Amino acid sequence: MTQTGDGHRSAGWFGMTGKNGFTHRSWMRNQGFSPEVFDGRPVIGIANSWSELTPCNAHLRRVAESVKRGVWQAGGFPLEFPTMSLGETLMRPSTMLFRNLMSMDVEESLRANPVDGTVLLSGCDKTTPAQIMGAASVDLPSLMVTGGPMLNGKFKGGDIGSGTHVWKFSEDVRAGRMSQEDFLAAEQCMSRSNGHCMTMGTASTMACVIEALGLQLPGSAAIPAVDARRYVTAQQAGQRIVEMVREDLRMSRVVTRRSFENAVRVNAAIGGSTNAIVHLLAIAGRLEIPLDLDDFDTLAKDVPLLVDLMPSGDYLMEDFYYAGGLPAVIRELGELLHTDAATVTGRTVGENVANAPRYGSDVIRTVAEPLREEAGTAVLRGNLCPDGAIIKRSAVSEHLARHRGRALVFDTIEEFNERIDDEDLDVDAGTVLVVRYAGPKGYPGMPEIGNLALPPKLLREGVEDMVRISDARMSGTSYGTVVLHTAPEAAVGGPLALLRTGDVVSLDIPARTLDMAVGDDELARRRQEWAPPPHATERGYTRLYTEHVLQADRGADFDFLVGGSGAEVPRVAF
Repeated sequence: MTQTGDGHRSAGWFGMTGKNGFTHRSWMRNQGFSPEVFDGRPVIGIANSWSELTPCNAHLRRVAESVKRGVWQAGGFPLEFPTMSLGETLMRPSTMLFRNLMSMDVEESLRANPVDGTVLLSGCDKTTPAQIMGAASVDLPSLMVTGGPMLNGKFKGGDIGSGTHVWKFSEDVRAGRMSQEDFLAAEQCMSRSNGHCMTMGTASTMACVIEALGLQLPGSAAIPAVDARRYVTAQQAGQRIVEMVREDLRMSRVVTRRSFENAVRVNAAIGGSTNAIVHLLAIAGRLEIPLDLDDFDTLAKDVPLLVDLMPSGDYLMEDFYYAGGLPAVIRELGELLHTDAATVTGRTVGENVANAPRYGSDVIRTVAEPLREEAGTAVLRGNLCPDGAIIKRSAVSEHLARHRGRALVFDTIEEFNERIDDEDLDVDAGTVLVVRYAGPKGYPGMPEIGNLALPPKLLREGVEDMVRISDARMSGTSYGTVVLHTAPEAAVGGPLALLRTGDVVSLDIPARTLDMAVGDDELARRRQEWAPPPHATERGYTRLYTEHVLQADRGADFDFLVGGSGAEVPRVAF
């Protein structure tokens, strides 16, 4: 990082003499700032992903005000700026298509402006990794404040979880177990406060994972969005980021390979989303820290599931916070983690949680008495996925952990949706449902369609799970025996493109294999007949995406964004 004048990067703007300094300071004065804000104090950029089109992040302007209060208290100069925002519940075809674009927005905004450090305000699924990726490439002192989960949903006297109950209720309606009237009534009961999903979906997972990486203040990931303590932690973040700038505590000095190992193990212990894998791979790539797909299996193989939250358990994030939140989990994991890893507090992971309490025995279990002995992600290999595929072990039905069945293959999710309700569809409980051409390039954007709906005629028979395979992702709020992120994807000629309806597929999670019973000669013949699908578009960002996105096993980042460019003060503009 280039430092000028008083030692802060922002002096390259506000500390200049002549016409350039005049211009930079004068136009800032139209906002009513007094002269002392230009006296060399750290300038803190507050990157705000607020948007009414991102319901999870719609309260972040108030969070930003709390951050500003802390920055002023610590002697800094806070300047809030907008970033692109990605609303999981509204954006089509997938927010994942735009994660890399948002990361570019954050990266270039930080590099181009007089910022010495940044507080990143996120919440919804992809806003968190996108902001971290962008900040990682700049490598300024950076600290994240997530917006927090919603309060528990309430319906007919019980708790309902965002996403998880959407999928459950939808299947109940299709099976005739729930009326349309009750379905519509539940819609009004699920999202009843500000905040992101209160299940251990991707938003909650990434908040916890970023805390485990050391980039969020301890205990802050699980605080409900409407709890006053959410604003307290935001104010404390504002105070701390000013200290971090003075300490030159950049992201690359906080996050190491050991930090990622912690994050992978914590993700397993909390029953976190499979989406964390693709995001952590991308973040590690930006920081040039070695991390590969197999690490998510080997590092978490012996980590037990400690957190009893939907979709892998029964409780919700509000309960998790009251039970002690992530610090209690980290303390309980103990020697399974690198407790000497650094964090943004200036203290180690172990020091941060040394006195962390755990309340009750239901929501957060002990290592001695876990919810499940094995909780992490299984990475599968075989002739269907030579570069890997993943499955969430805590979501798997045990009777399907080893399964051999006939494939029923669909080339699009639209085709699947049109046919799956057909009472004459040739499908039974042993069938393996497959949707392909839904990977990074194929859709494009790798949407969350992997948790395929089950046929109504089987639901009525009591079938609750089937093996499903795709090159897509699934929502972190989803559950079931679902194989995801199959690489290489079908759109680039991966073996999934050669699979045909009627082929026998073998899944063996204990052996970590996924194969189709098709000989090499037949596969070679099919490959000769295969033709790639047409590009989704020939213009704009989507064209850039399809030309440069990496495969899922490499984080689905852009090939030209791996690594970083630092925070050199740019050339003068006048």
